[in-house]
Amino acid sequence: MTHPFLDLPPMSAAHFATIEDRVARLLGTEQDVVIMQGEALLPLEGAIRATAGPGTVALNVITGPYGQTFGNWLRDCGATVIDLAVPFHTAVTAEQIRAAFAERPEIDFVSLVHAEAATGNTNPVAEIGEVVREQGALFYLDAVASIGAEPVLPDAWGVDLCVIGAQKAMGGPAGVSAVSVSERAWARMAANPRAPRRSYLSLLDWKQRWVDGGRKALLHAPAQLEMLALEACVERIETVGPAVVMARHAAAAAATRAGAVALGGGLEPYVYEAREAAPVATTLRVPAGVVASEVVARALEGEPSLPLAAGGGALAKEMVRVNHYGVDASVEAVQGCLAALGGALAERGVTVDLAGARRAVEQSWG
Repeated sequence: MTHPFLDLPPMSAAHFATIEDRVARLLGTEQDVVIMQGEALLPLEGAIRATAGPGTVALNVITGPYGQTFGNWLRDCGATVIDLAVPFHTAVTAEQIRAAFAERPEIDFVSLVHAEAATGNTNPVAEIGEVVREQGALFYLDAVASIGAEPVLPDAWGVDLCVIGAQKAMGGPAGVSAVSVSERAWARMAANPRAPRRSYLSLLDWKQRWVDGGRKALLHAPAQLEMLALEACVERIETVGPAVVMARHAAAAAATRAGAVALGGGLEPYVYEAREAAPVATTLRVPAGVVASEVVARALEGEPSLPLAAGGGALAKEMVRVNHYGVDASVEAVQGCLAALGGALAERGVTVDLAGARRAVEQSWG
């Protein structure tokens, strides 16, 4: 008994390296790109533990739950952490970053999430990068949700550590991820006695045994099926064109916002300003007296495959998330989500305009 996914010949180091090169081209970077053999939390945590220690003074920007996680990791490393938290319905500004440096000029590390799929906001990384570069701090960016939905340009933006995953807007696998690493970041790791070594978290192991070795021998057996899926995913984006893929996500976001407003009944975009809303997912605030998680559960009873979710934690009461990424960045998915939400709200006595929502989506999509 066999299967096309079984009994494959081992992936060669050369093949692995070509996939890294394609990811680097997608990012428009000349930095080293390392594909990590695990979900994006692996390089996200590994990059912090490699570069942060007791002497680090970190500005940790919190625009959603992942920013909170990064602060916890930084503290665990012994770093002094200054949290810059902004309301989840908005984005951080370059001016706020500049003000933080003015107050604490010793800051030498900045951690930021580009797009928070969990809260639906996106941050102006290009502008923030200018400020961070002026101050000479190391810039760490979580671009897991943004890659494929909007531009991600680590070199142009001065990002030293840029972590991506393929499972959201890229429409690819979750089991592998990648990080681009600047020379400054490698130097910071080499000087950090607490950087993980001989560990699955270790980026320095990849640097010394893989990158410095000319990418001739892999550290361990790669996750072959996930690597092949990543290669196919990148190839699909290359064929269609990154600009086309990003435009599709932007259209889905705009149509979801327009449709939600037209649906009425008190449903409204959670992120107030469209320019601060992430193209990868749109979050919506439910009307007063309605519990978001209950509405989502009812909406999914009729169509369980819809890309709908309630907000996490305390946000489960007030937030609905429409995950229009990958194949779900389509007019059909957006229409389906809004129709299901409208039906669930109508059952709770909320007056909605289903036909108006459908027209708004169609007009917005153009």
